[in-house]
Amino acid sequence: MTNHSETTGPFENSGIPRQEPQTGPAEQAAQVTLRTPAELADALPYLLGYRPEDSMVLVALHDHAGRGRFGGRARLGIPAHEEDWEAAARQLARGLVTGSERRGTRPERMVAYVCQEPGPGESGRDVKRRLGRLAHLLRTECGSLDVPVIEALCISDGRFWSYCCAIEGCCPEDGSPMGLPGTSVLAAAATYAGLQVRGTLRELHVRLQPWETTAALEQEIALDTAGMTLVPRILDETTRQGVAQDTLDLAGRIIRRYAAAAPVSGTHPADVRDDGLLADDEAAMLILGLQDRTTRDQAAAWMEGEEAGPALRLWRALARRCVGPYGEHAAAPLTLAGWVAWSTGDELEAREALAMALGADPDYLFARLLHQACNEGLDPESIRRCLRAQSAGRTPAEGEAAPAVTMEHAAPASHAAPTAPVEAPAPASAVSAPAGTDEAASSSRTGTHRRRRVRSASGEDSRPAARATGGRRRPADSRPRSFTSEPTRPGTRVPSATRTRATDTGDAATSGAPSESGRPEPEVDG
Repeated sequence: MTNHSETTGPFENSGIPRQEPQTGPAEQAAQVTLRTPAELADALPYLLGYRPEDSMVLVALHDHAGRGRFGGRARLGIPAHEEDWEAAARQLARGLVTGSERRGTRPERMVAYVCQEPGPGESGRDVKRRLGRLAHLLRTECGSLDVPVIEALCISDGRFWSYCCAIEGCCPEDGSPMGLPGTSVLAAAATYAGLQVRGTLRELHVRLQPWETTAALEQEIALDTAGMTLVPRILDETTRQGVAQDTLDLAGRIIRRYAAAAPVSGTHPADVRDDGLLADDEAAMLILGLQDRTTRDQAAAWMEGEEAGPALRLWRALARRCVGPYGEHAAAPLTLAGWVAWSTGDELEAREALAMALGADPDYLFARLLHQACNEGLDPESIRRCLRAQSAGRTPAEGEAAPAVTMEHAAPASHAAPTAPVEAPAPASAVSAPAGTDEAASSSRTGTHRRRRVRSASGEDSRPAARATGGRRRPADSRPRSFTSEPTRPGTRVPSATRTRATDTGDAATSGAPSESGRPEPEVDG
């Protein structure tokens, strides 16, 4: 047990690198020692890079010269139904431990957090009591893996409570107030290192979620219109390459248009500006054209240098335009957004965009491979080399076969098959109410049956016509799933009965991407 009249022992944060002022060839890491539960509570946003909401979090600790050094972190959305808590806690604990073991650093101890804002009529104290069983389950599951939890904290309504202090009268019943943001030693070290806490995942998901405004109807009509003309041309081998070239040319023009746009401050004003620079018919052509995986692979070459930023903005904007029954089409732009974010070093947005891509289409193989590689801390350079080589080659002539290598083949495979356990029964709050893709996506599309695929003369798959809401039928062949033959998928196919579409209900909206078994995986950050 922790005696909070003393300290919890020193914990060093090893995740904040900085350049020492003195001259020397090597970079050294700033060491910040955390000694109290208050400091541990304050450290959570800096350990994750954002403020978690509706989340359970585990942070690994490793012994280092008699001190506890922070290691990997894992987060999962809190399931809405209490009967799902045990499975979710087991999944989170095993996911972090096995992920750490694959990297050769099994944790010796853990710090656990449960974070949730009060509901109507609740106080933070009520939340602490209600989540007490969940915190206990996290401690029990970690203990079953021989990794004790030395501190378990509840954070709610600007206050924190410890579940590990057994001293009567030590901790206030109404909790202890969190420190003012940016005033701690860790906050100062993070600022010195140029790191920032990026708000909540809800704010990130809003940038990637489909429109739900009146403008969505006009975009849906544009997608209907474009589908009637583009899809038959994509399915025809004699005209397919021409559509691909037109798609890439248009994407290049819009990327240059975005690069030349006047900067604005704030993410929402920036997204509004980008939306205004992209016409509905342009967005429709790009969304449909990117369903061809060869075209998508060529578009992924806008991944570095001055092109990467405007390209990422374009992929976000296209994801927002995948409205109504075109939600599954968002897998392509979301995967491109995740890839560019990962390629440029933004692993947080990369993981969230890729998890949302898998929520839109759990069968999207490249998103799955990228999500796994990003979570395991692999280097994206192998994909960049492949794309550089591909873009340096000549463009195929009209009607010529496209390159055989796709991004699925270029994706770095982990040295072992995914071993993170996936035993949670896919609770709605964890799958549709992300935690991870999460903090903002909680409307899961359950009960959706798998649509039958139709094959073109070349043997490629596409979606049949889909029925829109309100009884309106989508034009024939307007819902292509994939226009490029897909390599054989290893392992079990993911059932499509549970699909997640991001909304804005909070941090527990997707709780990570679906695993090979179709259940959500925890977000693990090494």
